Amino acid sequence: MNPAPSVAEALQRAAERLAAAGIPDPVVDVELLAGFVLGTGRGGVQAAAMRGADFTADEARRLDELVARRSTREPLQHITGLAPFRHLELRVGPGVFVPRPETEIVAQLAIDALRAAASAAPVAVDLGTGSGAIALAMATEVPHARVFAAENSVDAFVWTRENFERVGADNAQLAFIDLAHAFPELDGTVSVVASNPPYVPDAAIPRDPEVRLFDPPAALYGGVDGLDVVRVLSEVGLRLAHPGGAIVIEHGEWQGEEIRRILSADGWRAAATHPDLTMRDRATTALRP
Repeated sequence: MNPAPSVAEALQRAAERLAAAGIPDPVVDVELLAGFVLGTGRGGVQAAAMRGADFTADEARRLDELVARRSTREPLQHITGLAPFRHLELRVGPGVFVPRPETEIVAQLAIDALRAAASAAPVAVDLGTGSGAIALAMATEVPHARVFAAENSVDAFVWTRENFERVGADNAQLAFIDLAHAFPELDGTVSVVASNPPYVPDAAIPRDPEVRLFDPPAALYGGVDGLDVVRVLSEVGLRLAHPGGAIVIEHGEWQGEEIRRILSADGWRAAATHPDLTMRDRATTALRP
């Protein structure tokens, strides 16, 4: 590599390398990696390229190393250690599910329900919180609420705890506990029960290497039909929620009808499925009678 290549040249070469590796958005990823190296955002990288700025030799070497890692399909978020989620920036890495943009819609549904709760201090629960994304979004965007989050993976909990400490929301509490037994002290008091559970059917191996090779299997696979944990969530939600309380469950685009059936059969009312920004079914909500 040229000891001092221009930013524009380095970006072009790196994007070509990622494109050859099958990265869906190589230009975006390269700009984010370059921003990580330079300590700036994509806008700063684009501006540097437009004004003809050069990388130092050390910066160019560092970018080359990161591009080599991304070329193996290691998730971008693992390389930078950060995953944006709504207004938050969460720490992630091996052992924890990387929050996706589509889950931001799930968080919005939970936040809307929490804001609508007829209480001065409504209670919300995030079951299987992973990185803490949904719980911390609720806690920071609905500051008058009290939010409780449960996670039972040791590997994930390391990241969850770090994110709770980084965000520092004093209205959010984290517990290391299985979601099936979480928070009995809150029974009948919760306004919103939210979860992004494992919902991939056991035989449906994800196509994307970033998911298949790097996301923890316990956060992906949910039994033969992918809905084993959803069935547990329905029962736990009935225990936790007060009358009129809501449940919000993320799922795959073909699972809405079956989840509505599960919730309705258990006694939930007004089950409805909602699309994400790509118009794929992404979450189902219901109300406790």
